[in-house]
Amino acid sequence: MNAPTDLSMKTDDVLRVELEVFRRQHRDLDAAIAALAERTTADQLTLQRLKKQKLRLKDLIALIEDRLTPDIIA
Repeated sequence: MNAPTDLSMKTDDVLRVELEVFRRQHRDLDAAIAALAERTTADQLTLQRLKKQKLRLKDLIALIEDRLTPDIIA
């Protein structure tokens, strides 16, 4: 996950593609974390790193969604 976080230079189409990739990675990490947590000899350090990576992806997804959602003045 070495994607640059400077969203201002990217087009909306590029952001939509990246958003789908990041969502897929987030789901994959969720499945990997669940599988690892089920093991009785789960490596806690690996589990912690995967959770941290999942949180970073969640934050990046939120940033991209915010950028793609138009501001509505009420």
